[in-house]
Amino acid sequence: MNKERCALVAVCLPNEETNDMEELKQLVEAANGIVISSIVQNRQSIDIRFYAGRGKIKEIAEYVETLEIDTLVFNDELSGSQIRNIEEITGAKVVDRTSLILDIFAKRAFTREGKLQVELAQLKYSLPRLIGLNRNLSRLAGGIGTRGPGEQKLELDRRRIKAKINDIQNELSELTKGRETKRKQRVRRQVPVISIVGYTNAGKSTLLNTMMESEYSNVKAENKKVFSDDMVFATLDTELRKVRLPGGRRAVFSDTVGFIKKLPTEIIEAFKETLEEIKYADLIIHLIDINDENVLNHKETTTELIGKITDRDIPVLTVYNKIDKAANNKLITASTYDVIYISAKNKLNIDVLLEAVDFKINGEKHKYTLKIPNSNIKEYYWLCDNRFVEDTEFDGEGVNFNVILYDDEKGRYGNYLKGESNE
Repeated sequence: MNKERCALVAVCLPNEETNDMEELKQLVEAANGIVISSIVQNRQSIDIRFYAGRGKIKEIAEYVETLEIDTLVFNDELSGSQIRNIEEITGAKVVDRTSLILDIFAKRAFTREGKLQVELAQLKYSLPRLIGLNRNLSRLAGGIGTRGPGEQKLELDRRRIKAKINDIQNELSELTKGRETKRKQRVRRQVPVISIVGYTNAGKSTLLNTMMESEYSNVKAENKKVFSDDMVFATLDTELRKVRLPGGRRAVFSDTVGFIKKLPTEIIEAFKETLEEIKYADLIIHLIDINDENVLNHKETTTELIGKITDRDIPVLTVYNKIDKAANNKLITASTYDVIYISAKNKLNIDVLLEAVDFKINGEKHKYTLKIPNSNIKEYYWLCDNRFVEDTEFDGEGVNFNVILYDDEKGRYGNYLKGESNE
């Protein structure tokens, strides 16, 4: 399949940065397009009819013909009338930032819930644009910005689209009930949840896979690897995986959809129930690509979006990823229990990260020497299954061993304590 030849178009307003054009390029490439040219216009305000002004659009029309551009990709959300007006002058297909992101989501949605969420977002996006879009639907030939509902669904009248939106919302509500049931089960079992959040392509899925393969984890059999790749929005569906922490207790880690600047409101609304896994987290790992040129802006974007999802004061552990690729001038200091530097791909400092998570969730832990009598030998076998037991020695009266215990459970084994291990 030939890639669509695309030109990027952006308006730079006063006091506004344009450094997200590289990000827009990555989005186009993720949608199987190729960027031929980028056009940025400095303006005091957005033109309500043509976005960049009629004169600039006529100039862009010349680029379209000369460079054989198939698609114009705009870095902001356009109205239906703006799309129509620009297409009439340029003769090229027009895709705005929102429809581009929705297109990528449609391409990456694999589960029933994910597909429903994307379709819901696309229908909500198309509803206020029906008047502007319908005149152009007959000449759309597929490709970027046209996946998902497609021409026929977009041609439905408002009443039928609203009915479809209502049907999807009802089905998603049923799927949400199942997630809530599982969440309540985790609460009853006192299994903490740690949400990994961050900008798209920060390495969240890679980190989750690496933690499942850590030296502490023995729950691999019940876990499946999460799909990961070096691309924006590689995964959409929230993935939950069990991981055993350094002290032996288990936790559930969740990998949510990546964030991005100007993440469409329709996406946030459609994926609200999925993103609410963050809302119920006991700890948030804010994962950041240390090599990202816009690292500060991306941190602010992620923090802002977390604030939209939950108003709870959830503890946050800041984790800088991809230190294996960091240039010499990158500032990397020693990790603490609040800021950690890792390479998820190369498994660097993953043990440090898990220790920090264990401490923040469960508190202090120490290694002790215990002797459990034969009459209570079941306690020993429980510890073998749920904690890390070493140096076991049986005698006629019971079993002697070393074990890591958390401070909040030391009292449970007080009668068996022989002392704190010096190891």
